[in-house]
Order: sequence, then C-alpha cells, then structure tokens
Amino acid sequence: MKHLLPFIKLFKRQWLMMLVGLLLSLTTLAAGIGLLSLSGWFLSATAVAGLSVVTAQAFNYFTPAGGVRFLSIARTASRYGERLATHEATFRLLTELRTWAWGKLMPLSAKDLSHLRGGDLLNRLVADIDTLDHLYLRLITPLLASLLMIAALYGFLAWFDSELALTLCGVLLSLWFLLPLVFYRLGHRPGIAQLENRRQYRVLLLEYLQGQAELTLFGAEKRFRAELDSAQEKLFASQSTMTAVTALSQALLILSHGLALVLLLYLAADGVGDKVPPGPLLALVVFMTLACIEMLMPLAGAFQHLSACVQAAERVSDITERCPSIGYGEEASLAASRGALSIAGVSFGYQPGQRVLDDLSLEVKPGEKLALLGQTGCGKSSLLSLITREWMPESGTILLDGHPIESYSEQALRRAMTVVSQRIYLFAGTLRDNLTLAQFEQAPAGSRAERKAWREANDARLIAVLQRVGLGALTQGDKPLDNWIGEGGRQLSGGERRRIGVARALLRDAPLLLLDEPTEGLDQRTEREIMALLLEFAKDKTMVMISHRLTAMDKMDSIHLMEAGKIRISGTHQNLLAQDTHYASLNRVLS
Repeated sequence: MKHLLPFIKLFKRQWLMMLVGLLLSLTTLAAGIGLLSLSGWFLSATAVAGLSVVTAQAFNYFTPAGGVRFLSIARTASRYGERLATHEATFRLLTELRTWAWGKLMPLSAKDLSHLRGGDLLNRLVADIDTLDHLYLRLITPLLASLLMIAALYGFLAWFDSELALTLCGVLLSLWFLLPLVFYRLGHRPGIAQLENRRQYRVLLLEYLQGQAELTLFGAEKRFRAELDSAQEKLFASQSTMTAVTALSQALLILSHGLALVLLLYLAADGVGDKVPPGPLLALVVFMTLACIEMLMPLAGAFQHLSACVQAAERVSDITERCPSIGYGEEASLAASRGALSIAGVSFGYQPGQRVLDDLSLEVKPGEKLALLGQTGCGKSSLLSLITREWMPESGTILLDGHPIESYSEQALRRAMTVVSQRIYLFAGTLRDNLTLAQFEQAPAGSRAERKAWREANDARLIAVLQRVGLGALTQGDKPLDNWIGEGGRQLSGGERRRIGVARALLRDAPLLLLDEPTEGLDQRTEREIMALLLEFAKDKTMVMISHRLTAMDKMDSIHLMEAGKIRISGTHQNLLAQDTHYASLNRVLS
C-alpha cells in the first residue's frame, strides 16, 4: 500500500474538482435512496389513507409527489454532473501522473533503463498509469461517498428509530470494511497474475508487430506466434480466475444485502419508533434498505481495482523512485564555445569486470578534425556515449573547453554538441517536424505574425538544406515539408533517413560536431559528397568522427586507430600509410 502514497499526494493538486465529484456522488446516492424510500412510504401511506373517506381527504398527496419528482430530477442531474466531474478530475489526474512520471523518467540515463525492454517501459508509462485512474474513480470516490452516506442514513433513520438505524448502518459498515478486505486477499494473486500476463502479452505483441519482416525472412514467425498464443492463453486463464473471484464477491454482496433486508423487515415489523403497528414507516425502512444496494455495488469490485492499483503503482514506482546515475551542473552561465576535448585515463564497461575502454586518453584541440577507426566492439561508439553523457566513465576525466563535462548543465551541454548517431530516428510526423527538432531554441516567442514570418523564412532554409544533402526529390510538389514520412520514416529509404540525420546536423550551430558513421549505407559517390559537405560545415568547428571507411581521411588533422579499448596508433593519413601496414591495407581495399 505504501507505493500508492506518492500518487495520492499528487491528487491534492486537483482537490477542488475531486471534491466536486465526491459531493455530486454523495448527492446522487442520497437522491437515489431518498427517491426509493419516499416512493415506498408514499405508496404505503396512500394505501392506508384510502381505507376511509376522512383520511383520504385529509392526506396531503401533493407534497410527497413533489418530493418524488424533485428527487428523480435531482438524481438524474447529479448523476450527469457526477460523471462529468469525476471523469474530468480523472483526466486531470492522468495528466498530472503522466507529467510527473515523465519528469522522473527524463533524467534517467541509458544505464538506468538498461534493464527494461522497450515494450515493458511503454506498458508502464501507458497501461499502468491508466490503471491508476481507478484509484480515484473506482476506489476513493465511491468508497468515501458510501461511507458518508452510511453516516447520513444513521442520522436520518435514528430520527425515527435509533435501534433500527444502528442495525442497518452496522450491517452496512461491516460490509464496507469486510468485503473489500476479504476479496482483496482472495484476488491478490490472481490480480497480480492478470497484470503480469497482460504486460507479457503486450510486450510480445509489440515485438511481434515490429519484427514482422525479420520473423518472416528467417521462418521464425510460427514459433514466435506460438509463444504469443501461449501468452494469450495465460492471460485468458488469469482473467477467468479473476472473473470468478469478482462473481463470487458480487454474489456474496447480493446475498448479504438480501439478508440485511430480511433482518430489517423482521425488526421493523414490530414497530418503527413508538408506532405499533409500524404502518408506512415500515415501507420506508424496507425500501431504504433495498436502495442501499446502489452504494454497495462498488464494494464488489473494489478489491480488484485495489489489487491492480497497488501492482501498477509498484511498477511505475520502480522507475520514478530511481535516482539518476548521471548528474549535471547547476551553474547556468557555464557554456562551451570552442569544442575542445580532453580525455584522460578513461575506463568504462557496461558490465562489471568487462572493460570496453581501458585507460584511454585523447586530446582534441579547438577546430581540429579527428577520426576514430577500429573494428566493431573496440569502444568507438562507447566513447561518444561518454562524451554525450549517456553513460559515465568508471574512472578518468573528460574536459570540454577545460571544464569537467559533469559541471555543465544539461541544456548547456546539448547546446555545445551536434550529434549524428549511428541510428537515425525519425518520428511519425511531417518532414518539417523531423527537421525542426534541431532548431528547438531558434523559434521566436513573439507575436503570431513574427512566428509566421520566421516559419516562412525557415521553410526556405529547410528546403535548401535538404537539397544540399541530396534530398531534392523530397522538396518537389506543393508544400513538400508537410509530407508525412510515417512512423520511423517508414516511407523513406535507409539512405534518405541517413541524409535527414545529416540535414539536422547542418541546421544546428554548435562548436562540437560528433559523427558516428555519418555515411553508413550510402554509396561511395554520395559518401564523398556528404563528407565534403560536413567538412565544409565544420570548418570552424571541432569534429570527432567514427568511421569504418577511409573516405576523406586525408582531410583529417589526426586519425586514431583503436583496438581493445585503447588507441593503438595515431597520426595523419600520410603518416599512417607509411607506418601502419594494417591501415595501408585498408586504404588499398577501400579506396
């Protein structure tokens, strides 16, 4: 239960709307119970009054009839208002929860999230947070409203007969406490199993959909589909078990309510208050007890929602309670302007005892063009991950413009770097959306006319950049920047996605340019054109490039060959051709 406390604390931000929803829920219950109770009394009193002419003429038919109409209208209106208020409060709470969860997630590094599969993380951020809306909508509001209604019933019924009021409210209060507790215990394991099976099924389904091409090409679709079907069967089995527990709770609730109704009918038959025989008041008590089923019904499913909320809270808390392993500086004025890098004695490994980088040292002067070459797994990309602070070194220091890289604020560090990564990710949006990601600080915050003028001028710049990187075909037609490129850039080729990554780099003005295989997947002619473009763009910038090819190596100020997490040899292109037989052989093969 302690895992629910952080989420309950967030509710105070929406206390007004939550209070309105609670009051309307209470009004709905009061109007419903009052309507049935008054109707029962009115029918009985009318029947009794009709036994003689004198009582029939003296009986006031209009006031109770007006009360019935008022209560029926009030119940309808309050029910509608309750739905609006409680769901509005729920949507606001979900917004708060998602914003809060994302705020906790964003500072986490790749290391902090390395133990989670993508589908599992998505399930926690979507399905589990959606489950937490039950905490207010299905638990707090109906349970608190029914508890307050029990207190109101006691006050009203005690006006006629305190013993009957104590009996009825004692039975209701016992059901309020015992039913959720008992069935929470019974449904705890099935509830956890249902959530876990649903999570597993969603993760496998997501992987199945994303990997359709590979599964089909390698003939593994049937085997993976069998695993997916097995997960589905487990989910259905857990849902069946949970449904049985829910049905048992509803049956017990209805049985308990029926027994309470029989008990009150028996006790009220001896008289209500000082009146013997009880007369119409007997009908009032019986119908009041009968109407209590409306406020008891949420109790039947409360245990299920509670179990789901606790489990979802534990899974979300597993992310939100993590402390970021990578911190940033607090000094906002510190900024990098030259892009000089100094790496001294850096060691790093993804797993304890497994070194990817081993006591590596490297100097990159301002404006220098440096290339890192080496076989896959030698630590080139890991070094870039340390510079961009996706991971932290186990030992050693990394200086940017003479300052420890950890002393920069995250915003200042991102401003100092332009990165073209190995994997270019394109969002499901327009071409403009995917390019202006690189301009997140350039858009003006002025008037609407100023923003429109900036956008028109920027569109011309975006088209010019696309043409520079060889994507002129995408700039044809009416409003080409509004073209939808699909999820992950599915409508583009691998080479086109790579060029968009280069175009993003050309739209940013940062002193340090980090390139991780920027021309991967391009033909030699296009590769030379892109490299010439990048070198022209970086003529006043510091550039660090990782590559498997030797294209444009003669334009580099220094080249470092890495092996087993260390720099084996360094020099210029001409020096390495003369000194290193391996580099010379690569040059002959790849040239």
